[in-house]
Amino acid sequence: MNTLLEIEGVSKRFGAVIANENISLTVKGGEILALLGENGAGKSTLVKAVFGLVRPDSGTIKIDGIVMESSDTAAAIARGVGMVHQHFQLVPVMSVTENLILGDEPKRFGVLNIKRARAEVLSLSEKYGLEVDPDAIIEDLPVGMAQRVEILKALRRDVKLLILDEPTAVLTPQETDELLEVLRNLAKRGVGILFITHKLREVMAVADRIAVLRDGKLMGTTTPKESSESKLAQMMVGREVVLRVEKGPGKPKEVLLAVRNLKVIDDRKLEAVRDLSLEVHAGEILGIAGVEGNGQRELVEAICSMRPRSSGEVMVKGQVIPNLSPRAAHLAGVSHIPEDREKHGLVTSYSIADNLVLNRFDQAPFANGWIRNLEKVANNGEALVEKFDIRAPNASLSADSLSGGNKQKVVVARELSQQLDVVVASQPTRGIDVGSIEFIHNQLISARDAGAAVLLVSAELDEILSLADRIAVISNGKIVATFGSKEADRNTIGRLMAGLAS
Repeated sequence: MNTLLEIEGVSKRFGAVIANENISLTVKGGEILALLGENGAGKSTLVKAVFGLVRPDSGTIKIDGIVMESSDTAAAIARGVGMVHQHFQLVPVMSVTENLILGDEPKRFGVLNIKRARAEVLSLSEKYGLEVDPDAIIEDLPVGMAQRVEILKALRRDVKLLILDEPTAVLTPQETDELLEVLRNLAKRGVGILFITHKLREVMAVADRIAVLRDGKLMGTTTPKESSESKLAQMMVGREVVLRVEKGPGKPKEVLLAVRNLKVIDDRKLEAVRDLSLEVHAGEILGIAGVEGNGQRELVEAICSMRPRSSGEVMVKGQVIPNLSPRAAHLAGVSHIPEDREKHGLVTSYSIADNLVLNRFDQAPFANGWIRNLEKVANNGEALVEKFDIRAPNASLSADSLSGGNKQKVVVARELSQQLDVVVASQPTRGIDVGSIEFIHNQLISARDAGAAVLLVSAELDEILSLADRIAVISNGKIVATFGSKEADRNTIGRLMAGLAS
């Protein structure tokens, strides 16, 4: 096959930070090249340079042998380059159809032909096996469904080179398998795929070649046949990484979190959580396993008082948490690692240090009445940056300058450093690298061992099976089964998640 993409000696700095240093890579038509590396290794910067979103300081980028002008996204698209971004580029208040056709609207006699556009969306959805509701509003969709729209939006154009930046970060295992099959089919048609992911199993399953970045440098290229998950992880982080979670048995004690007969309405005014009850004990991790969109998000938001409860109670240490009062939930001892760190976990324009005290900025020692103690805020920031391995020169930088994994570490550092009674962790390792995953897993286990009740919600069944002491399966807003960790069977849980067993 012909060479579609040639990256030759590309370097890029952001102030003192070297994002890319003299990187050279190629992607051929019909080839899937996986780009691996820790968060902050320079992967997103490199693919943004290819798509014209970032201007390299030096080096050249060629598409089909033609040198691309820097910072020219329109030229990249015209040459057949499509990109699926890690963070959604969708208009929340518009429908799926409107988002997919935005900028390239089908018209009839100069008027938008919405009927034709809707039919086109349904046809595209069926063609690639990515089912979506063309009339749904983006802000009402679960994260996984919104990601499907992003992927379809890129596929709508006749792309020669498709760039995917963490496309499976928000997909369920079933959806991931479907996407990987889509990528294989696209490659068979001659499309070149540049695929960023932190999930080593995906790389081994779908890649033809693998390129590994570390600290902005290309550490080497290999193939699945020549490598292994452990070797790739070591190339990524420069040390041996334990891919299996190492933990002792839980030692559950008294009930710290109790949910009784909870009912919650979703954004579509439908009942998402249906008469659900659960308990989490001190010293244990209860994992909630389920296909995304079965009430997990609404359950977490109701527990943390971010969404109203239609009926039922949430209690911490026997005390009922008031409805719709996130501050009351926090003061009652609930820490929350949210599903969407950008939307609910951070104020990205604030400094790292300020984000690390976001839910207690007005409390001692960070404030005395109305007066903030900026020295204490700064000292706390520097201490947590070091303790939680947040990759930043200092805590005064804005959170917006961090990679996805380091943003997640800021949220985890803020929530777990307070040593509260209950930890609600929703998708805590979504879209982050193996080194950060290992670190966050160890932090959750440490919280459990320190006596916290940990409620873990994850679309990654492997994560649930590895971390949880007990597993509750949620389907259609109800807990349909609960297992001890030793009783848990992947196939049985998978069938329950899909609603195929009872």
